This record gives sequence, structure tokens and C-alpha cells, in this order.
Amino acid sequence: MERRPAVRAAGLRKSFGGREAVRGIDFEVPAGSCFGFLGPNGAGKTSTMRMICCLSSRDGGELNVLGHDPERRPRAVKSRIGVVSQDITLDLELSIRENLRVYGGYFGMRRVDAARRADELLDMVNLRDRADEAVESLSGGMKRRVQIARALVNGPSLVVLDEPTTGLDPHARQVVWQRLRALRAAGVTLVLTTHYMDEAEQLCDRIVVMDGGRIVEEGAPRELIVRHVGEDVVDAARPGERRRATLEDVFLTLTGHRLDGDA
Repeated sequence: MERRPAVRAAGLRKSFGGREAVRGIDFEVPAGSCFGFLGPNGAGKTSTMRMICCLSSRDGGELNVLGHDPERRPRAVKSRIGVVSQDITLDLELSIRENLRVYGGYFGMRRVDAARRADELLDMVNLRDRADEAVESLSGGMKRRVQIARALVNGPSLVVLDEPTTGLDPHARQVVWQRLRALRAAGVTLVLTTHYMDEAEQLCDRIVVMDGGRIVEEGAPRELIVRHVGEDVVDAARPGERRRATLEDVFLTLTGHRLDGDA
């Protein structure tokens, strides 16, 4: 028996004042997959995520999250999702462990159960040895790992992540990617936004590309890379006319190429 999508949208719309941020988009997120929204700032990605997370109402269309309309049954949706926002929203004065325990209380967890869950998650994000440190003392990458751990306190079926690695150094990005892959392997559905195609390729089974509030392209990351960019990139640095002559000689042997930059 085929499982229903974790998220389904049809004709989804959202406006702010006279500006239509999301313009009638359709998409489905298969349960247990990692689904990405790729696009520039102002494309409508975050507005879409806020509607999925019950943080913003829609102005038109249909939206179903884990079998529920998020406007009609927001508590049913919120109890089963985890959210990792773009900004750091942790309580910086509390320790890592205290952040997780307090958050567990929001879901009605007993203190003993919240403590046990906190320790499980600290092990998952490799921060058990830093558990009693104040969050404000952590690096950006560690704070992001704490946010991911906090989003998992309630054992969600769906985790929504808005630009989860923005501002992180390459090593911190790799660590976050590892944690997200582990969640995906455990059957948790992931929905994320990103500016980076390399991140989408590393994590996502399928992506939609948004621009101006519309979906302009969709497919598996590798399919879109081959379709629009090609599989190979030549990066050459040589002064002036010699550089252009060299690149033109190379590209004479290729089909479907594009010359970018100031050559």
C-alpha cells in the first residue's frame, strides 16, 4: 500500500501587502525523503516553509501536512514536526542540556523522560561532553547542531530546516550534513531550503527551484545539474588574450558548453 505524501500543496499562495510571495505552487514531499527548495533570496522559499510549519496562514490553495490541514489542526501538525529556523533561536544563557529539557516540557514530557531524551540527542550530535556549557559559548556549527537536536526532542516524523548550514565553515557544514543523512536513513522526512546546489545534491532526493514565488524547475539534483550546467567545469586562469584563446581552443572540442566569467 502506497504511503501518502508527508506534505502536499496545490495552488498554494501567500501575499504580504500587495506583493505575492508564493504564486500558486504545487508540490509533493514523499514520506521518508529529503526534499529541497532551492532559489535566491526573495524566491518564496521561507514563506512556503512558514506555512508548512503553521507559522503563517495561506491566502489560497490547499496544503496538507502529515495528513492534516495546518490551519484547521495546527496542534496535530506541530506535535509531529521539528523546526530548525535560519536564525539561532536557542536560549543562550541556558546550557545545552537545559535547552533540550525545557523544550521537552513544551510537549508535555515528564522531566525524567525529557532528561533521558536530551542525553540521547546529545550523543547523536556528539555534544555530550559539552552538555553543561552555556550555548552562548559555542561555535556557530555547534549551535546549529544543538538546534537540530532540539528539533528532534518530540521524535518528529517531519523536520523542516530553513538554510541549515548558512554561515558555517566547510567542516561544520559536513558535520551537519552527516547528522541530516542519519535522520534521513532513520526514516524521518526532511524538508529544507538552501541557496547551494552542492548541498541539495548531497542531501536531497528531489528539489524544486523557486524564483519570484513560482516553481520554475523540479527534479532530482543530479538531473538538473546535467540538464542545465553539464557534468564538467573547466576553471582556467591565464592573462588577457592568451586566456581567451586557450579557452576557445578547449571549447571547440565540446558541445553544449557555456563560457562564464571575464575571460
